[in-house]
Order: sequence, then structure tokens, then C-alpha cells
Amino acid sequence: MANDWWKSAVVYQIYPRSFQDSNGDGVGDLQGIRSRLDHLEWLGVDVLWLSPIYASPHADNGYDISDYEAIDPAFGTLEDFDELLADVHARGMKLVMDLVVNHTSDEHPWFVEARSSVDSPKRDWYWWRPPREGFAAGQSGAEPTNWRAFFSGSTWELDPASGEYYLHLFHVKQPDLNWENPEVRSAVYAMMNRWLDRGVDGFRMDVINLISKVLPLGDGEPLPGGLGNGFPLYANGPRVHEFLQEMHREVFAGRDAELLTVGETPGVTTDHAVMFTDPDRAEVDMVFQFDHVDVDHGPLGKFDTQPLDLVRLKAILDRWQVALAERGWNSLYWNNHDQPRVVSRFGDDRDHWAASAKALGAVLHLQRGTPYVYQGEEIGMTNAGFTSIDQYQDIEVHGAWDELRAIGVPDERILAGMAHVSRDNARTPVQWDASEHAGFTTGTPWLPATPNHTWLNAAAQREDPDSVAAFYRRLIALRHELPVIAHGTFEMLLPEDPQVFAYRRELDGAVLTVVANLSGDGVAVDVEDPAAEVLVANLPDPVIGADLRPWEVRATLTA
Repeated sequence: MANDWWKSAVVYQIYPRSFQDSNGDGVGDLQGIRSRLDHLEWLGVDVLWLSPIYASPHADNGYDISDYEAIDPAFGTLEDFDELLADVHARGMKLVMDLVVNHTSDEHPWFVEARSSVDSPKRDWYWWRPPREGFAAGQSGAEPTNWRAFFSGSTWELDPASGEYYLHLFHVKQPDLNWENPEVRSAVYAMMNRWLDRGVDGFRMDVINLISKVLPLGDGEPLPGGLGNGFPLYANGPRVHEFLQEMHREVFAGRDAELLTVGETPGVTTDHAVMFTDPDRAEVDMVFQFDHVDVDHGPLGKFDTQPLDLVRLKAILDRWQVALAERGWNSLYWNNHDQPRVVSRFGDDRDHWAASAKALGAVLHLQRGTPYVYQGEEIGMTNAGFTSIDQYQDIEVHGAWDELRAIGVPDERILAGMAHVSRDNARTPVQWDASEHAGFTTGTPWLPATPNHTWLNAAAQREDPDSVAAFYRRLIALRHELPVIAHGTFEMLLPEDPQVFAYRRELDGAVLTVVANLSGDGVAVDVEDPAAEVLVANLPDPVIGADLRPWEVRATLTA
């Protein structure tokens, strides 16, 4: 774990349901992933991260796990997984699994047993509580705390058979594990060890900073509508670092392998992140933080979208670069399975689609941290363009739809926000070619392919040296080739400029300067070294020191 190979690596996230279908059932699968490894090898990525492929009822698209050591039949079998893992390793890449251990499915045998009786040996593996004092079970307000769930409604669900409530920070079918119980932790570590013994190369740990709750469980600050904000009481809790250090000792310490651990940590501060990722503390290698992808959220939440404030976005990213400059490490991402397509969100997917996709890619990849490419990002995939609530499948969308309508937000405004930032935007099938369903399936896809796949697809870009995919391939190669990108210092330039994202990286006399115009208007810049060479640019005939054209990015190197 002390080996920091991952500082010059690039991770590619696969959302298996939408990557490639091999059997015509409309759902992506493991054999489908195997069939597309040529593309990932060509791209040059080092690590593949698979979103959950475990057995699941799919209340939250696989993040509700009913068996941690079985492959869901929708994706294949353990034999299929072993074949995929062998193929990935044969191509010099690593494979990281998604680890979802803040909660399980309510269909997991652990919870089935816990629910069977108040005297069950596994009752304390989850958070069970009687009704609030003075209330009868099922009565409005009887929930043990006032916490609001991530997917709307209360975090507590009544079990009529016992008259007690169980905690679920997310969906009602995702009961939270009680990490205070050492038997829970021991069972989780044993499961992780078996996956590592099988050959996987690490874990991306879902909402891992929520595993420690403040005891005793109590009410949060009241929110409009009657529920409360429990987040300060269950995020970055008092024992979270103890638990992660124990996990490291029990699972990773002493293994002779290049492994990767990344913690998804919503609401994490820079101070927390340094603690999570300081190698001397032996917790995780890097974290996902959310500050920069919350930047366009309005007072009513994520679907109350606001125009991008570039100055604010730069300040957030600069703060994270500075805070983790000496100790710890950060993940770099625009997209994932929970975020919309960045070219539609922060770019211009109409008049400057290719240029803005490349500019945003360069701005991210040349910073300090480990970049993550989400499937389809490398070809500039756009948002889905849904216009009706009936087109969405995501449970988060439907919960928010009901809540926002209940407080009088007009349908048109809600739908506009959902079209901009809904998670389903990231979950449409990868656009492999111009054929029906984008080459994803011979059947009917679980989500329809975006209509622009007829021209926006991987096949059209693979042979085009000026394509978005070719540009991403160049960015990935540069991180492998130039130590200044992986290890150099970071200095934000022009922090108050509302159009230009510019910064400088330095290491051992090498100076990398990145200037990007993230707008549709030309703009002058004066921070480049006239003696430098252009390392990468997204528009033809780049000239150092010249005005930046709309959505132009130039990265220059002074040796």
C-alpha cells in the first residue's frame, strides 16, 4: 500500500448494466465487458472499476446487495468474472470492485435473519429501534429520529412483526449495517479478503464515511417539510478512522500486491480527507469528494440547477489541490454513475461539443490526483435529453419529483433540472457504433440509447486522430510519460477570471502551464511562457500567447 503507483495511473469506471450486452437481454454483462477490452487497452487506462455486479434485487441498480460473493445472473456467473479478471490482467490492467458495506439489501440473508426475531443473533447487525417515546408504532412522528433519507422520506421503516424500526439512509430496501458490532466488521473483512484472494486489485468503497454514527442516535436540525438533517450525525462519525485502520490491518496489510483503495466520502472536508488518505495512517489511498459537483445545486437541492459559476468551481478545486499537496491524495472526476455528462453540464454540447469535451478533459486530467474516466466520457457522450418523468428509471428522480411537486415547484422547472443533472443521464448505453441501440445490444436496452449515437460513437472516433477519444488517449499517455503531471506542484492562475481556467505545475525544472477558455467567447491570456512548447491542444494551429478561441485549451511545457 505504500507503493504509490496509482499517482500516475488512470482509472476507468464501468457501469456494467450499460456498458455492453452480450446475450441480447438488453442489460450489459461481464462477457460484454470482455468483448470491449480492446477499446480500453487502446485508450491506455490502468485500472477498471466495476460498479456492483453482485447478486441484488436492483432496487438501487445493484447498490443493494443480497449476496456479496455471488454474481447477479443479469451479469453472468463467477466463471464469467474469473475469465474477465484473467483477460484484464493479461492486458496489463487491474480490476477494482465496488464495495458497498454501509448497507445491504433487505433480501441479504443477514437482514432476513435479523428481521426474523428481536432475539435473533443477528438483530444487532443492523440498526433497530423502538418507536419514539410517547408514540405508538406506525404513528406519524414515531420514527426513532427525524432524519431524512437520501432518496426522500424518513430513514426509518417500521417492521410490523416486531413493532420496531430499522435504519436505512438510502432506499427502504437498503438497511444500514451496524459497524459498532465487531461481528459485522469481521464478516465484511473476511468477504473482502476472499475477493482479494480471488485476484481483484482493490476496492472503491461506497459512502464509506457513513459507517460510524454518533451515539446515541438523535434528531438532526429540522428541515422544511418536517424531517431533519441527520448528516452531521452519521457522516465522518467518531469511529470511522478507527474502522478503516482496522480494515487495513485485517485486509490489506502484508499483501504483496499493488492494490488500490478509494473511499467515496460525501460531505467530507479537506481536513477529513487528509486524515483518510495520509499514508502514515493506513486508511485508504484516495477519496472522492463532492464539493465541485455540488457547485450548480440550488436552494431546493440538486434538481434546482443553477448556472455554473466558474470562479467558484476553480476556488473549490484549488482548495482541494492545496489541502492535499503535502499529505494524502485526491481523485479527479467530472462524471460517474451518479453524475450527469460533463459536456452537457459544464460544457457546450451543441455549438462546441468536441472542443468543450476536450477542454474539460484536459483541465481535469492535468491536475494533481488520480483521474477517473467514466464510460463514454472518452467519446464525449452527452445527457440523454429526457423530457418526461415517465422516461426516468432512477429512484432518486421519482422521489424528488413527488417532493418538489408537493411544495409547488412547477413541473417544467423540475423536468429542466432533471434533464440537466439526473443520474439516468450517465446510465444510457455506451455508444459503440451507429447501428440500432448504438451497438450495445441486439435486444431492447433497459434504457434507450441517446439518439445522437448515429454520429457520436466510439467506432467513428477510433480512427479519427482529431476525435475526443484520441484526445483522451493523449491525456492518459501524458500522465504516464511526464512526472510533472503526476507529482508536480499546483498553482492556480487567474483565480478570479470568469472564463479562463488556468494553472501551473512544476517539478524538477519542468513547468507545465494549462490555459483553458471555458466559454463561447474569445478571451486574452498572458500567463504562458513564450519559449515553451505546446504539449497538447484541442483546436488546430495553437499559438502560445494568442487569444484563446471559444473553448480552446492549450497545455505547454517548459523543460
